[in-house]
Amino acid sequence: MTTTGEEHRAAGGPWWWERRRSAVLDGGLALGSALECAVEGVGFAEGAGLPVGIGVLLGVVAGSVLVVRRRWPVAVVLVAIAITPAEMGFLLATVGLYTLAASQVPRRIIGVTTGMSLAATLIVTLMRTHQGVGDIAGSRIDVWFLPLMSVLASVAMTAPPVLLGLYVGARRRLMESLRDRADSLETELQLLAERAEERADWARGEERTRIAREMHDVVAHRVSLMVVHAAAVQAVALKDPQKAVKNAALVGDMGRQALTELREMLGVLRAGEALGTSVRGAVPLAAVGVAAAAAATRAGAGAAEDGPSLAELEELLGQSRAAGMKVELSVQGEARDYAPEVEQTAYRVVQEALTNVHKHAAGAGATVRLAHREGEVAMQVENGAPPAGGGGAAMLPSGGNGLVGMRERVLALGGVFVSGETEAGGFRVSAVLPAQPAVPSNAGQA
Repeated sequence: MTTTGEEHRAAGGPWWWERRRSAVLDGGLALGSALECAVEGVGFAEGAGLPVGIGVLLGVVAGSVLVVRRRWPVAVVLVAIAITPAEMGFLLATVGLYTLAASQVPRRIIGVTTGMSLAATLIVTLMRTHQGVGDIAGSRIDVWFLPLMSVLASVAMTAPPVLLGLYVGARRRLMESLRDRADSLETELQLLAERAEERADWARGEERTRIAREMHDVVAHRVSLMVVHAAAVQAVALKDPQKAVKNAALVGDMGRQALTELREMLGVLRAGEALGTSVRGAVPLAAVGVAAAAAATRAGAGAAEDGPSLAELEELLGQSRAAGMKVELSVQGEARDYAPEVEQTAYRVVQEALTNVHKHAAGAGATVRLAHREGEVAMQVENGAPPAGGGGAAMLPSGGNGLVGMRERVLALGGVFVSGETEAGGFRVSAVLPAQPAVPSNAGQA
């Protein structure tokens, strides 16, 4: 396998080697090949009538080429083929063929180079076998024996290193493919974990927003009525003690109802925190994100099912009437069951609108209209202008989130929300929600 010199240097090895031990191995092979070719060069020089020094020098130079086998494997094999007629370079040819077959050189180049090496070895082997047989006086050998022996000898010297190199190269590429696949899977798992964490953060944010709306509705409405009744107690305590006692009892009832609803919501929060803590101690980050998102979704769904509904609307209006507000209810169409989130949102819109009347238009009357239509349910709360001097009798603070919360609730279900002042000086809140079918409690169970 061949790579660029910069990549190898970055890996810690000198020049084109990946590791120092690879450089030491190639240096040792080159030294052994140079010594072998130097010894064989002596016989070649004597047979060719050349000075022995030239033969030794030629062998040393040719054998030393093995040091660049990882960088230029084709060149190493070509040098081995070139010195084959001189009967030098057995180690050079063997290691060169193995390196070439194990590298990423195109297969056709490997095939052509291997064929050239096989042909050169076959020719030299055939010539040396013929000369050796000719030296034996009176020997009688069949015609096919010499070619057969030459072919077997050349194949025996060429095929093993090539086959071994092909096997090692294929195994190396397989390991690299598996390593790349493992890296890609790890990256994908990290992305999934990040996305799961983002979904969990989003779910937690949605759950915090929902709980904030619920607490605002509970606290704003109940406490507003409590303040109104407390003001009424203060006003009539001396004039009408029985009415004062009745108003004080209403304040106590509303306070207990507010505490009950707050405890329910805080219980949902504690359950969600306990689930998140137990999950984080048992599963990886991705599963934590998914479990947190699922827990938040289940908590939201459970709160929607356990929340108020349109069937409790009359009780809600009764609380406002008990606080001294004149409230009229008008219902159109035939009442039917809706999805829990639709029922709860409709109830909260009416509740928040009446709370705003208590806050900003104390003493004014209100009209609540509820219409059951095909495919939707509509509600409208309209109050008249507050009487002179009665608008701030209760001294109720306002956080400015009531209308924003109502709009978010309605739009989250795909509905329409409109609010604004009337020509008569009052205020009107209108909302239309799609009539989603009620889902049975056992839906989704396998």
